[in-house]
Amino acid sequence: MLTPILFIAMAQGQNGRAATEADHALLLKTLNITSLRGGADGMNPNAPNAANTDESKANPYPNIPPLLTFANGKPVKSARDWSRRRAEIAELLDREIYGRTPKNLPKVEWTVESEADTTVGGFETKTKKLVGKVDNRGYPAIEVNIRMTLVTPRQAKKVPVIMEFGFSFPQRPGAPTPPVPEWQSMVIKEGWGFAILEPGSYQADNGGGLRAGIIGLVNKGEPRKPEDWGALKAWGWGASRALDYLERDPQTDAKRVVIEGLSRYGKAAAVTMAYEPRFAIGFIGSSGQGGVKIWRRNSGEQVENVASSGEYHWMAGNYVKYAGPLTPGDMPVDGHQLLAMSAPRPAFVGVGSPRVEGTWIDSRGTFIATQLASPVWELLGKKGLSATEMPPEGTPAQAGDLAFSQHTGGHTNGPNWANFIAFAKRYFDQRR
Repeated sequence: MLTPILFIAMAQGQNGRAATEADHALLLKTLNITSLRGGADGMNPNAPNAANTDESKANPYPNIPPLLTFANGKPVKSARDWSRRRAEIAELLDREIYGRTPKNLPKVEWTVESEADTTVGGFETKTKKLVGKVDNRGYPAIEVNIRMTLVTPRQAKKVPVIMEFGFSFPQRPGAPTPPVPEWQSMVIKEGWGFAILEPGSYQADNGGGLRAGIIGLVNKGEPRKPEDWGALKAWGWGASRALDYLERDPQTDAKRVVIEGLSRYGKAAAVTMAYEPRFAIGFIGSSGQGGVKIWRRNSGEQVENVASSGEYHWMAGNYVKYAGPLTPGDMPVDGHQLLAMSAPRPAFVGVGSPRVEGTWIDSRGTFIATQLASPVWELLGKKGLSATEMPPEGTPAQAGDLAFSQHTGGHTNGPNWANFIAFAKRYFDQRR
């Protein structure tokens, strides 16, 4: 058996894939699973297991878990009832899907690594490079640092912030400076700030990394138990610690912070909103399987794909059993319930055009999940989704506090930023 130190070295070196496969195999053994069903092939439409695009075949498990019904069958009728029902859902999500966040997690100490006057889109800004050092005295073999870049208007005081799960690539000497993403210029133009949080700095996006990062630190380099948290929950924990920093920064208003992400980071944004009540608004882009869509649908990416060695680390170990011997139809929860955990705070759910983005993320299943979550906003005195049918591409349904927008582009939040900013301004302007 590999020692924790040797396993960590494998995960960080050239044998990272071997470490991932070894961890995945150990999980299957722990769960007494001898084999998993294969996932869908999203690349080859002629493959025997090609991803389904036929809506008539998309619902092999039509019995979706009810949202506003208690486990004992009684209806949820009030905000007080919802608080209790929400706790039931959270317990199932913790145990079966995303894992349990450990208690007594180590503290994080933030420092400003560098600070500089910059410009974004022609506007004067201040850029801070931040490092959150995680207390590792409980297991010094693993060091964890949370990295974040914060950009605000130069003379900003108490401004809203868009926090994005994203990447920050080092600039190669002599290479041209990459263009600033248009959304960042749009945000600064509004007088807001933005922060780029690097999830991979504190929890790697692979199974071998589960014995390093914050998950490995808490487990002292040992493998996870089936109910332990996965990377999505860990990434959300890092966002919470980043929000701790924003609460102390005089330039930012921590009560007006958005969490935003795309694809796997769209999943992370949805999970973060569900478990961290301090985030004011969620912008959840193309989150797909394991995020805000109906998970048991046979459309695009499947539960079996996420349970494979390439993606299982996002989830609790228990999630894998729904790819064998159980089925997605056996799941006691689904994506609409994850989204409903955000209520009554505003949430903006985005997808791209199936003609451009492709069908992997299941845009219709995403709309259905958003639609099924909407009654919770209504129950809590807010306005739910303003569309009863899936709106056409480029026509956002955002009149309510829960929004859905299918843009005309690909796998990006880019074309939805103008819609989202207009959505967020309704709430941010109220707090000035």
